[in-house]
Amino acid sequence: MRTEPPIVLDGVGGFLAGPANVIMQLALAPVGYGVIESKVETGQVTRHPIKRFRTTFTYISVAMWGNEQDRARYREAVNGSHRLVRSDATSPVKYNAFDPQLQLWVAACLYYGTVDVAEKLHGPIAEEQADELYEYAARYGTTLQVPQDMWPADRAAFAKYWDEVVADITIDEPVREYLRMLTTRENMPLPLRGSTRFNQWITTGFLPPRFREQMGFGWTAADEARFDRVMRRIGAVQRRLPGVLRRFPFNWFLWDLRLRIRFDRRLV
Repeated sequence: MRTEPPIVLDGVGGFLAGPANVIMQLALAPVGYGVIESKVETGQVTRHPIKRFRTTFTYISVAMWGNEQDRARYREAVNGSHRLVRSDATSPVKYNAFDPQLQLWVAACLYYGTVDVAEKLHGPIAEEQADELYEYAARYGTTLQVPQDMWPADRAAFAKYWDEVVADITIDEPVREYLRMLTTRENMPLPLRGSTRFNQWITTGFLPPRFREQMGFGWTAADEARFDRVMRRIGAVQRRLPGVLRRFPFNWFLWDLRLRIRFDRRLV
């Protein structure tokens, strides 16, 4: 049984594309409102951006590289937070963080982002590897409550599922306002914010057209050409790095999780 992805997942790609992937996840209204109305104060990105960054990257690390013990312990920890994430009488839409359909969408976004980042940095993935990656990426969902048989049967079935959901995506203004803040990284500590203009540009480059439209982000052919050049250059540098550096910080967060388990520290 495979114990790691069939391709290298570049940590820098995860960092650059992270906000775009969050936009895609939260564009599904029940997921979006579940996040912005969350009563789990310690998990709110507006108050604890570094902690939320750690827990998100740790989830990806555990899902992609973790063993069964890692996945079981992190599932238990995430479940503890998710128990409080459910709609009430004032919520615009109904949601429950344990809903496997909502978790499937989040997992689908993580898989889409994994492929998208890899291809933007390094070019098309070979068909056999692409099939292996798709099968392996079911772990994005099965690490929580998505049963294996809910994961679309193959890449063609996934494409059909993805297109059907995306066609109905509508981002409401409260969710859009929250996502704009994440796009510019203004929630991050000042030394980590970087350029607001560059942050929004790079995020827009990783968004499919439907999501750009819903966020109100413009994108031109010149933007696309420049974005492709930047990604190719980053990819060329990444391919020259040792594997341990290419995977950073995913490997670091998995090590951190195992250390937390060993010393019985809080995981999320």
